[in-house]
Formats: sequence, C-alpha cells, structure tokens
Amino acid sequence: MDFDDAFANAAYIPDGGLYPERWMRAAQVFRDNTETALEIAYGDKERQKLDLFLPEGKPKGLVVFVHGGYWLRFDKNYWSHFAAGPLAQGWAVAMPGYDVCPDVRITQIGQQIDKAIALAATHVDGPIRLAGHSAGGQLVARVAGLPDPTGWSSRLERIVPISPVADLVPLMHTTMNRDLGITDAEALRESPIHHEAPAVPVSIWVGADERPVFLDQADKLSQAWKCAKVVLDGCHHFNILDGLKDSDSALTADLCL
Repeated sequence: MDFDDAFANAAYIPDGGLYPERWMRAAQVFRDNTETALEIAYGDKERQKLDLFLPEGKPKGLVVFVHGGYWLRFDKNYWSHFAAGPLAQGWAVAMPGYDVCPDVRITQIGQQIDKAIALAATHVDGPIRLAGHSAGGQLVARVAGLPDPTGWSSRLERIVPISPVADLVPLMHTTMNRDLGITDAEALRESPIHHEAPAVPVSIWVGADERPVFLDQADKLSQAWKCAKVVLDGCHHFNILDGLKDSDSALTADLCL
C-alpha cells in the first residue's frame, strides 16, 4: 500500500485544496457575529489558547471540538463556524488550539487538550461532550483515558469522534512521520484502539465517500470499543463536518441531544 496516498484526502475531494480558505473565511465571519471569549490561555505557548462560544441564556453544558490536520497543520481559527449547531441547541462550545509536530509529540498534544478541557470546564457548568475530527478524533478519544487530576472527566457524558485516526501504526509508514516521529511505543500508547472503551457512550461518524483507510480506522475503533458507528452517505472527509453547522442535523443531534 502507498500509505501517503491512502491518507491523502484533499487529492480525492473535488476542490479539496480550496476547503481551508473557505473554512477560514466562514470561521472569521462566525466569530465576528457570535458572543465569544477569544484567546483564553490554558498554557504558556502561543498556540495553547482556546475560544469559547456562548449560547443565549444559561448553557446546557460544554461541547469541546478538537480540530484535525494530522497534528501538523491548521489552528483553532479555521473551525469556529462548526460551533453553530451545538450553540443553537443551547450548548457552550470550546475550541482549543494546540502545538503541532515536530515542535511537540502527539503524546504532548493529548496532554495539552486535557488541560484545555479542564480550563474550559471551569468556565461552563454542567455535562461535557467531546467531538473531534480526524487527528482531533484521536485526541478526544485518547484524552478520556488520560489521568484527570482536575476532575473534569466526572462530568463527561459523550464522545463523538468524526473520521478519527484511531490506529497510529499506518502513519508510521508515511512521509508525514518525518515530522510526527511516531515510534512503536507511542503508536501503542496513543492509539485509541489499544485502550479500554470509555465508560460513556461513544458514537463514531465517518463519510461513505472517505478514503478507504478512514473507513477502516472507524471500523477498527467501533469494533475495539463495541460502540456505534454511523456511515454518512454523500460525505467525504471534509464535508462530513457540515452537520455541525446545522442545529437540526443528525450529527448535531447525536452530539447534543
């Protein structure tokens, strides 16, 4: 298998290379027109900040969305508009940024997400639900198994990994691993498929039109954790996120209701 090709999403999506610019523009418009608390620091580095979007009235609880990008690219400012669906359902939404490889390891990124959730939980009362896309799916699935000295996990109600990377071993065979630096030990430690299922409901979402490797990754995690898996017709690795913009979508309902 050509593993670089297997994990190449944009090349197999019509206008795939245009999505990041579209996301950035839509996210900026959303931030300009939404009640927010921007750039809340949860660590000492520039990227260790989160944005918090607040609904009208008292929040039902906290949704945390963690973006993807193979732990190498993007930041929180590309994704703000995907808070729209949960916000309309009455949930506050936190979107953390994080340092990227090769400046840090995937293990350290998971630790940063844990800190970001802990801080966001001090700003919003009530239950916590986690969603993450692609590498962000790995991060929200993995963080449930990390030590939790702050106690936020006692409020955790649900995890929704979207097109997650659940097994890091195949990525060791890509050129990305020059920067990711995944070792055998880290792949075992950080791959959700090698961990016990969390003690909360998990539902995995993946697009029917995704690259076969992502369908396989979703299937592996579903089998390992014996949890629900939804294969969404007509969706690829990028547009599967669009459901989060819609308060009435099946994806938003699964996360928030």
